[in-house]
Amino acid sequence: MALLGLLGVVVMLLDALKTYGAALAAAAFAAAALAQSLRLHTEQLAHADLKVVLARQAQDLARAALAAEQRNTGLVRVHAQQTQENLDVFTSSQPARDARAGADRDRLERLRADAERRAATYRAMSQASAAACAGAADRLAALDEHVVAGVAVVAELRAGLDRRDAEVTLLKGQLDADRALWTGALHE
Repeated sequence: MALLGLLGVVVMLLDALKTYGAALAAAAFAAAALAQSLRLHTEQLAHADLKVVLARQAQDLARAALAAEQRNTGLVRVHAQQTQENLDVFTSSQPARDARAGADRDRLERLRADAERRAATYRAMSQASAAACAGAADRLAALDEHVVAGVAVVAELRAGLDRRDAEVTLLKGQLDADRALWTGALHE
């Protein structure tokens, strides 16, 4: 009898499990679904926050890039203006350099013509008293040739020096303009 009683209890327990087992499984499934929904919602909120942070960073980068571009545009504008002013100074000084070189050429031609006239005079003098004046005439003619050659060298050197001074001034102005551009660009 005790075995039948025990068997009856086991059957009763199995019936209770059948009845409440489905409800327990449904409750466990509902709890798991609720936990998964909460986790998904938390991830969606974190993703939305990340999107906002990235958008703000992109906006900050765009503002910084715009500010740098505006500053660089100003620096380039100043550099272009300084370069133009530098070129204007160089170009406007060209007529003065040309005038000095022209004056030197004119002086050289006058000296050359005078030297030729004097050489002719010296030759005439040497022919008048050939023995006494021939050596002096040759020395004086050679001296005049050296004077003309020296004046020609001075004229060439002066023209070269004037050109070099103007180019140095041009390059100094350009270096100042470039330095201002680079200094401004390095302080970004």
